[in-house]
Amino acid sequence: MATLKKVSKLPPEINRILYVKNLPFKISSEELYGIFSNYGAIRQIRLGNTTETMGTAFVVYEDIFDARNACEHLSGYNVNNRYLVVLYYQQQKQQKKMDHQAKKKELDLLKQKFGLE
Repeated sequence: MATLKKVSKLPPEINRILYVKNLPFKISSEELYGIFSNYGAIRQIRLGNTTETMGTAFVVYEDIFDARNACEHLSGYNVNNRYLVVLYYQQQKQQKKMDHQAKKKELDLLKQKFGLE
């Protein structure tokens, strides 16, 4: 008699890429790797290096279940008296935000061109 393996279905917003906010500005990628590698194999870590992205990072896991586990356990984790905010990266939301910023910039240029306020 064959046994059936129970497969858990994950919500669509869960993916392998985690977006981490509220990081200390002086944290290194090695320190970040030390924290996040406890929950699974990591493919890539990208730390923010501009003034707008300082204190943020993207952590890409090999497996989606490792990413879910890390997100559940590290959200609110204290690093150098800062509590991490760990979210799933949502490309659609990020794209909408970028589109909105581009449209606002274009509108400002048109207002300036035609002398409107």
